[in-house]
Amino acid sequence: MAGGALSQTEKELIRESWRLANVDLLAHGIALFTRLFDLEPELVPLFQYNGRRYSSPEECLASPDFLEHIRKVMSVIDAAVTNLENLPSLEEYLTGLGRKHKAIGVKMASFNTVGESLIYALEKGLGEAFTSETRVAWTRLYAVVVNVMSRGWQLDKNGELTTV
Repeated sequence: MAGGALSQTEKELIRESWRLANVDLLAHGIALFTRLFDLEPELVPLFQYNGRRYSSPEECLASPDFLEHIRKVMSVIDAAVTNLENLPSLEEYLTGLGRKHKAIGVKMASFNTVGESLIYALEKGLGEAFTSETRVAWTRLYAVVVNVMSRGWQLDKNGELTTV
């Protein structure tokens, strides 16, 4: 993982904007998933808890179990921000997370939409504090994270790299 992929200026922009977002991470997470479901409504059925599938984004977003999922997603983002100086320390965790998402049927291409939704949520939540430079920094950080998560799609059930 290229921890040096981000400049010190970009890391500071990410940290500062995350401090602002951290005031209400759940609201930012709800905005992220609302946007995600607007763009890819076919993802809603992938979320099921205790055998219950959701038939609409509204039903999913109202579920306490799904709100817990949102908190977990935001904690992964928090871990990336917290470890900006040592992103390689997250490699094993992120690869495993990618593997879990593959196992439940998430397509790698959907992570482009998740990234777009994250940027949208931060932009909407932070307003003018979310500058074009901040957007570039977050886009670069997200690309690093997804690049590592994508390795999870390349591993078989024994954790070995597949050739496909």
